[in-house]
Parts: sequence; C-alpha cells; structure tokens
Amino acid sequence: MFRQLTFAFAALITVSAQSAFACTPAHQFKTITPGKLTVATMMIPPFLIPDNNAIKGVDGDLITKIAEMECLTVTPIVVDTRAVMQYVVSGQADVAVGNWFRTASRLKSMDMTNPVYLDSLAIFTKEGTTSLNSLLESGKTVGTVQGYNWVSDLQKVFGSKIKLYPSPVALVQDLEAGRIEAGLDSYSGGVYAQQQGGLKNFKIVHAEPDKRVQASIEAAQIAFALAKGNDQLEQALNENIAKLKNNNTIGSTLETYGLSAQDSEVGAPRAIE
Repeated sequence: MFRQLTFAFAALITVSAQSAFACTPAHQFKTITPGKLTVATMMIPPFLIPDNNAIKGVDGDLITKIAEMECLTVTPIVVDTRAVMQYVVSGQADVAVGNWFRTASRLKSMDMTNPVYLDSLAIFTKEGTTSLNSLLESGKTVGTVQGYNWVSDLQKVFGSKIKLYPSPVALVQDLEAGRIEAGLDSYSGGVYAQQQGGLKNFKIVHAEPDKRVQASIEAAQIAFALAKGNDQLEQALNENIAKLKNNNTIGSTLETYGLSAQDSEVGAPRAIE
C-alpha cells in the first residue's frame, strides 16, 4: 500500500511539474533547430547588445519576447554587420535583427516583417550642423557605419571624404579621437551613446532633408529580416509584432533605452528605394 501511494505521489508531482512548465506556442512554424529561434545580429547599441548567450537592446528584447510567445529559446549569432543578412539568406539563421531598414533592394533577396519602429539619419558634430551640404562645403572628413541604406548615397555625395566603419562603436571612437570631424549615423544610436557617457562635446541632430540622400527625407521603418518564402514564420512574426505594438510593449521598450515611444507609430509598411 505504501509503495502504491509513493508511486501515485510521484506521478502527481510529475504531472504538476509538466503543467507548471507547459507552453502553448501562439503559432505553428518550423525553425532551423527545433525549440530554438536562431537570430543573426551584430553589436549595435541601443538596438542590439550581446549579453553572454542572450541579446538585449530594443531589437534584442523584442525578438526575445516574440520567441517566448512561441515557446522558443533565442540562440544568437553575433557577427560583423556585413555578414548578418547572409546568415538568413543562406539558411543559417531564422531571422536577422538589429535596426535593419525596410528597403526595396533588401526585399528583392529576402523577406522583411512589417515595420517595428522608426529611425532616422543624424549628424554628430561639435557645432550642431544640421545640413549635409554644409558638411560637404566645409571639406570635413565624415564617417558612417556599413550596412545602412544611406551609405551608397553618402558615398556619392562625399566621395573620398567619407570613411566607413564596421560598427557604431568604432565610428564614435574615431569621432571622439578627432580622426574624423563628423559622424553620420542613426539618431537613436547617437542619443544612446551620449546616455552611456560618450560624445560629451557633440550635438546629435536630425539631418535636414537632402534630395541626394533618400534616408534624410523620410524616417526609415525598421523590421526583422528572414529568408524568402518562409510564409509561416513571417505571418507569426507580423502577428506578434502587432500584438506587442497594441499592448505598448514596443513603445515601452523604446523608452527603456532612452528613445521615444512615438517611434512605435510606424504607419503603413513601405520600402525605401
């Protein structure tokens, strides 16, 4: 009798434990590794901040929440900016995150979710310059970060006077050291750098619209990238993004990193040409 009660008690504990840890995914789709969401990304504060085997930052927190909604564990792959998208295209990652603009050129080779939040081009100078043309006429050496959609346009405008950097951190280091005289990067990235104690003597201002640089005309929509044709994953991501927007998680996450909740008001999906 005692043995039967022991077995019954053990079975009850097992069932209770299983119930406690039960998780029902919001959607059904396949991932590269069952039970895991493989995320390709890079170091780009405040959007993506590697943290041991996890990722933080705006994009990091949001994709982690989405993974939790789908009963998945995030497996980050942190690589150089130029390599991130190749991990998605080649099938080595389920999704790429990290302040990626929705552009027409990217949508030719991969799919992108509906927009998550907005970001815009900014100028970092000691003088508070707001005009790209003023920078050009001054003859100053400027820098920007590889991977942004404005790089090609800026190279055409500034020619040999522009330097490319693999990360925002490298850009800020050279700007503070005086190796370049102006930085051209994400407005949010500049604000975050100052919050962390950097760029103390610099002013971060939105770049005035310049018809030669499309990204200066309209704020970019940021989205997550995935391989073409993965319709089930795309639908799941889009529906989860909508839920996080509606319950103000996206807005509050932006505020957590010192950014504006208004940037969660993205409007209809569009692609920068």
